[in-house]
Amino acid sequence: MQQQLFAFAANDSSYLGPPRDPPLPRMGYIILSIIMALFTCPAIVLNATVIIVSLMHKQLRQPLNYALVNMAVADLGTAMTGGVLSVVNNAQGYFSLGRTGCVMEGFAVSLCGITSLCTVALIAVERMFVVCKPLGQITFQKKHAVGGIALSWLWSLVWNLPPLFGWGRYDLEGVGTSCAPAWHNKDPGNVSYIISYFAVCFAVPFAVILASYAKLLWTLHQVSKMACLEGGAVAKGELKVASMVILMVLTFLISWLPYAGLSMLVVASPDVTISPLVGTVPVYLAKSSTVYNPIIYIYLNKQFRKYAVPFLLCGREPWVEDEASEATTMIETNKVSPS
Repeated sequence: MQQQLFAFAANDSSYLGPPRDPPLPRMGYIILSIIMALFTCPAIVLNATVIIVSLMHKQLRQPLNYALVNMAVADLGTAMTGGVLSVVNNAQGYFSLGRTGCVMEGFAVSLCGITSLCTVALIAVERMFVVCKPLGQITFQKKHAVGGIALSWLWSLVWNLPPLFGWGRYDLEGVGTSCAPAWHNKDPGNVSYIISYFAVCFAVPFAVILASYAKLLWTLHQVSKMACLEGGAVAKGELKVASMVILMVLTFLISWLPYAGLSMLVVASPDVTISPLVGTVPVYLAKSSTVYNPIIYIYLNKQFRKYAVPFLLCGREPWVEDEASEATTMIETNKVSPS
C-alpha cells in the first residue's frame, strides 16, 4: 500500500468537521491564521487602491498600464478568496466549507493565481516590445494590451477547468485549511494533469519572462555601448533596469518555485513523505505574491505612485513635502553662506 502523504485522507470525510488527529495543535492554526492575515489585509488594500485610482484618473488608463491593473484584479481575487478563507479556516482549525466549497475555492484561487502569474510574463513581453521594437515601427496599442489580458485569463481558465470535468482534482492541501490542485494525489490521471499544469502554467511563463528580460537587457547594453551621455546616464539607466529585472525574477521564483518544486518532487517520488506544515509553506509563499506584486510592479512606478500614495495617505504627498523641505534647506544655507 502506498504511504499516505498527509495526516488526513483525501476523501469527502475530510470535509465533515475537525479531524480527529489534526496535523497541528490549536495554537499552530492560530499562528497560521495570523500570518495569512498579515499577507491578506495589505494585499486587499494595495490592490484595491490600484484599481480605484485607475478608475479615478484617466492618466493611468493607458495601454501599458492595463496589464498592471489586470494583475491587481487577479491578485485581489486571490486575496479575497484564498487569503480570506485561509484566515477563517485556520482560525477554526479545519476547512469548514465542505467538498463543494473546496472545489470552488480551489478553482477560484487557481484561476486568479495563474492569471496573475501569466500577467507577470505579459508585463515582461510588453516591456521588451516597447524597448526592443521587435516588430519594427509597430507601436504598442490598446488592442495589444487587451489581447494580452484576454489571453492571460483564457490560458488560466483552460488549465483550471479540467479538474471540474474529471482530469485532475481540487483537494485539501497542507494542514487541511485550503484547497488547490491535488498535487499529492497519486492517481495516474491526476499525475498527468499536474505535470501538464506546472509545465504550461509555471515553466512556460518563466521561460517567457527570462527570454523577454534577457532581450531587453541586451538591447539596453548595446545602446549604452553606442551612446556616450554626460555623467554615464545610459549606464546608470541600464544598471537601474537590470536591478529591477533581477528583483522581479527573484520575487517570481520565491513565490512560485517552492510550490512547483514540491509538486514535481511528489510526482517524481510518490513514496516521499512530506509533513503537512512543510506542504503549507509553499502555499503561503505563492499567496504572498499578492502583497509584493503591487509594491514592485505598481508602487515603484512613478506614475501610479503619484496617485496611489496620496489616496492611501488621505491626500498627503510625502515625497513632495520632502522635496520642499530640501529646497527650503538649500535656500537657507545659501543665505548664510559667505559670498
